[in-house]
Amino acid sequence: MPNPFGAPEIAAHELATSLRDNPDLVWLDVREANEVALVAIEDPRIQHLPLSLLATAQLDALPASVADKETNIVVMCHHGVRSAQVVVWLQQHGWTNVWNLAGGIDEWARVIDPKIGSY
Repeated sequence: MPNPFGAPEIAAHELATSLRDNPDLVWLDVREANEVALVAIEDPRIQHLPLSLLATAQLDALPASVADKETNIVVMCHHGVRSAQVVVWLQQHGWTNVWNLAGGIDEWARVIDPKIGSY
C-alpha cells in the first residue's frame, strides 16, 4: 500500500540490491532510541536520526553524510509512515534522491532478515 504522503518508495528487496550496488547510499533510521533498542538491523551504513530530534533541530540535525542534496538516501521507520513524512520534508528542502523504505523495518524483517524480529 502506498504511503499517504506520496513519498517515493523502495521495496525491501530493491533496497537489499541497492545496498550491494551502491556503497555510498545513506540509510537513515528515524525511529526513536527505544524502538532501535527493540529491533535493529546490523549495518554500518544505518545512521540513527530520531524523528523527535529532527522535529526540534530540523536541518541542523541532519548528518554530514547527507550534506550533498543529490546523495542517495533511504529513510526507514517502523512501518514506513514517519519515514515517508521525512522523505517529503527532505524533498521540500531540496533533496532529490530520497526514498521511503516501504513497510519500514517490519517489512525488512519479513522479507529480508526475519532473525532481527519485530515489535
